[in-house]
Amino acid sequence: MKPRMNYGASASEVMQAMLALEEATHKMTISPQLRELVKMRVSQINGCAYCLHMHAPDARKSGVSQEKLDVLAAWRESPAFDARERAALRWAESLTRDRGHGRSRRGL
Repeated sequence: MKPRMNYGASASEVMQAMLALEEATHKMTISPQLRELVKMRVSQINGCAYCLHMHAPDARKSGVSQEKLDVLAAWRESPAFDARERAALRWAESLTRDRGHGRSRRGL
C-alpha cells in the first residue's frame, strides 16, 4: 500500500518528532500489545488505511488477538478489552479527536 504522501520529505520535523515519540514509548512500561492497540485505534480515527495496513501485522506479531483487532472500532461495547486497555484507548481517543468539530483532526 502506498502512503498518501512522502511525510519524511514534506514534513521532516514532524516525522522526526513522531519517530522520537515512537522511541520513547518503547522505554515505557506499557506492553507492546497495548502500544499497538493504541496505534491501531488512532489510525482508525484518522482514517489512514496506510497506517492500519502498516500497524496490523505489528499488532498481531506483538500478540494482539485477531478478535481484538476485529472489534477495536467498537471497543466500548466489547468485553474483549480489560480495564487498562480501555483506559489507554479512551486516552488515545481524547488526544486524537478534535472536540471542537466532532471529528478527527484529519477531517478539518
